[in-house]
Amino acid sequence: MLSGSPFSLVNEMLEAPGVLRRFDSNAVAGWTKTIAAKGRLMITGEGSSRIFPAKNAIDLAMRSGSALHICTEGARQAAEYDLSKYVVVAASNSGRTRELIGLFEKLAAAKIPRFGITATAGSRLTELVDECRVLSCGVERAVASSKTVLEQALFCQSLLGGDEWKNQSRAAGYCEEVLGITVAPEITGFIQSAPLVYFSGRNNGVAEELTLKANEIARKKSAYLEGTYALHGIEEVMRKGEALVLIEPFREEVEKYKAILKEGVGLNVVAIASFDTPFPTIKIPALDGFNGYLQLMAGWNVLVAAGIAAGVNLDKPERARKVGNAV
Repeated sequence: MLSGSPFSLVNEMLEAPGVLRRFDSNAVAGWTKTIAAKGRLMITGEGSSRIFPAKNAIDLAMRSGSALHICTEGARQAAEYDLSKYVVVAASNSGRTRELIGLFEKLAAAKIPRFGITATAGSRLTELVDECRVLSCGVERAVASSKTVLEQALFCQSLLGGDEWKNQSRAAGYCEEVLGITVAPEITGFIQSAPLVYFSGRNNGVAEELTLKANEIARKKSAYLEGTYALHGIEEVMRKGEALVLIEPFREEVEKYKAILKEGVGLNVVAIASFDTPFPTIKIPALDGFNGYLQLMAGWNVLVAAGIAAGVNLDKPERARKVGNAV
């Protein structure tokens, strides 16, 4: 991915490592006291503002053995639950996402502790929360969210109080390296020519977020295959020429992916991984606490390369909107 691109999306992606480098991991220290007292946290939002930020935080909490109970749902589903024993944190770039505002009006009436993260100062969300943080990265011009997703994820991660922040600068450097990787024409061709692109990975928000980004950036139909879902029956309807992107695949199952999906179905399989695989692979560094960001940015790189090769306007999809469902 090259700097000086005519596309805002590319330039905003390239700003992301700097956002990580400058992020203040103590910015929401006051929130953590309220969360610790409750012991339960619901992270909500819609689309890219929730998928990676919330699920990355949950993944890191589980890996660290945190006693904090964290869950995530979209705002409409969260509104159906009893959240009286929770602290609720929401992210919305616009601060006026319809589903989210409806939930937070309900939470405000019930006086349930609630905090917000937004790119838009003075938005409706800021009026409904106990406290709000405005993203330092600024508002994006491209429809597809990138640097805001990263900063929202950093805020959610900082609620966990982990010790990985000592590697923050190193992580930012690795992110720059990943965004600077030249994507092999073979990989770009597989994505560009595929009628459908599958993304397979852990339930940590990376593969799921890239599934959405494939629609917005590369204009590709896509499907998210959680965990090892790809090995449990979907091969029946997969077709030769479709593409599968494996995100840091489970080492124990790599040969199964090869035998069943590449050789059996005829899928064009590629990987984003910190180790060598039998497939065309974008090899990336590994760093505890920041692996999700590195994997996500490698995926951005692949999708941008495919989109540019296809000649699409990366900044402006024909139908997708920056604010999907606004008040």
